[in-house]
Amino acid sequence: MDGDGHDVARDDLQAWVGPTYDGLAALLASGPGEVWDAPSLCAGWQVRHVVAHVTMPVRLTPERFGAEMAAAGGDFGVLSDTVAARDAALPAADLLAALRAPELHGWQPPGGGAVGALSHAVIHSLDVTVALGRPPVAPVGAVVAVLESLTAAGGAVFGIDLTGVRLEATDTTWSRGDGVSVRADTGSLVALLAGRTLPDGRALGR
Repeated sequence: MDGDGHDVARDDLQAWVGPTYDGLAALLASGPGEVWDAPSLCAGWQVRHVVAHVTMPVRLTPERFGAEMAAAGGDFGVLSDTVAARDAALPAADLLAALRAPELHGWQPPGGGAVGALSHAVIHSLDVTVALGRPPVAPVGAVVAVLESLTAAGGAVFGIDLTGVRLEATDTTWSRGDGVSVRADTGSLVALLAGRTLPDGRALGR
């Protein structure tokens, strides 16, 4: 659903993925080279690690992905850290090209569909923009759609307990829940629901 409570077609969700990655590429291409080494909201990852992670589908064929998973002992977390650490060393031009690749814009995580694809794009783009103090690169509707999806699940996607919590957006009229008020812009609310700690130190308990 969008911020006004209307249903958003699954095709529309996928259509927001490309603009999100294109926006992230434009932001990084226009910034100083040092931005690639800035810390992201992903613990232990710089911006370049986040980009290397989200662009994995461009570089890993199903066969290569299977081999990487086998090498990681079937642990996707280990695979993600390994690939991010390795591919973060790729030239910035290669990472930017991967962000703009049609293969990435049309990719969906196994079993995740368009909802999973958009969530992946939006959350990881916010890992960069929130950390850098920049506005979201994802379309407003995309950020709100992911916010709706995470709150509809009660925070369970990332193990967040929303019992007794009221979320209030400061940049729109969006709000959900009852209890202790947590106020932030929509992008920061998505980051909080994804288990991230904001630059100001705020986090939602797990």
